[in-house]
Amino acid sequence: MSADLQAWADTFGRRAGGLPGAGVPWLAEARRQALDRFMSEGWPTPRIEAWRHTSLAPLAAAAFEDGGVQSVAERIAALKAGETGHWLVFVDGAFDADLSDVGALPGGATVLPLSQAWSEHAEAIRCAYGDAADGHSTSALNLALASDGAWIHLVRGVAVEQPIHLVCAAASPRAAHFLRHLIQAEAGSQATVVEHYVGVPDAANFRHAATRLRLDRDARITHLKLQQESGQAWHLGDIDATQGRGSIFTSHSVSLGARLARHDIATHFADERCETLLNGLYYVDQRRHVDHHTLIGHEKPHCVSHESYRGIMADAAHGVFTGRILVAPGADGTDAIQRNDSLLLSRLAKSDARPELEIYADDVKCAHGATVGRLDADSLFYLRSRGLDEVHARDILIYAFAAASVAKIESEPLRRRVELAVRALLPGGAALEEAA
Repeated sequence: MSADLQAWADTFGRRAGGLPGAGVPWLAEARRQALDRFMSEGWPTPRIEAWRHTSLAPLAAAAFEDGGVQSVAERIAALKAGETGHWLVFVDGAFDADLSDVGALPGGATVLPLSQAWSEHAEAIRCAYGDAADGHSTSALNLALASDGAWIHLVRGVAVEQPIHLVCAAASPRAAHFLRHLIQAEAGSQATVVEHYVGVPDAANFRHAATRLRLDRDARITHLKLQQESGQAWHLGDIDATQGRGSIFTSHSVSLGARLARHDIATHFADERCETLLNGLYYVDQRRHVDHHTLIGHEKPHCVSHESYRGIMADAAHGVFTGRILVAPGADGTDAIQRNDSLLLSRLAKSDARPELEIYADDVKCAHGATVGRLDADSLFYLRSRGLDEVHARDILIYAFAAASVAKIESEPLRRRVELAVRALLPGGAALEEAA
């Protein structure tokens, strides 16, 4: 056994007894099976087609340890300032009651950390938790070591008006933590869930987050993931949704931080007339790397999916997008559109785009495409002719490219939150503020 894998076996040995639900027999067995799978398969490598453009070798060689905790209270307070909602805060993978503020929820809505939900919702959690065979070997490591997460359960017809915020902060500069969020929306229920990942400056921590959603008939869930880890951190994440008849799932994935970020996002149409929007925006500079890998399973007739991801790569950064739309036999009436657009800001920046359609039905309307390019010379000339210098003209065009994704976020407070995050990071943000 390699030393890096043995280190994770040792970590499991130290942590297993203190994980939430450690005394639940089926969960202890599931965790053991998940660890066995990870130890057997190891880290995914570029020899695996799904990881062809993403190497986890630096992550596999890294060592992680707790300690050196920095305060994140001020940053959490800044995130909450001026925004309403229901807040669950997790620091280094553990629920922080002092920083959280769930507030008043409508009857039939449950929002709890998993560490507290086991006592009253054990059977429902078992049905939603997943098993060791799900996803990649990294997903199995998450199941084995997940220390906490959110349990969100909406009964039939309940609507949560204000967003449910799951703030996940890293306070230790070299720690590894795993979170598992479970969202169950019964028929006709509605909610918006925000996952926000933040780190301390220059921290080289590792975080894996798995989110599993089930939407029953006519349920509506909007999910926003905003990843702002430290530029030296590793972030891996899975989002897996199953949709019932007439349900609507909207996913916004905004990835702005981490030295390496990988997002696996999938939704499966388990009944007819489902709808989904997968919307993504990512920015990487220096030598950072980001990979989005999506799957939309059109398994039933008359379902609609729209997918659009936009990436901005600067310096010697690398952006990857692989999107797969699978139309099963009998899924007639499918309407699926997929698009990936990449903007390269330097000669060394790189983009790999692989849009995929796999169709086994006849009566469908499907399209996919990808573009990779640089800033448009004619647009630059137009802005220069209107009195802008070259720097400001470039900056405004860069932000305009990103804004096409941001505009798809319907909630004004959440859209503003993403706008501020993008403006603080992208070259075009400062210019836009000056123009405003």
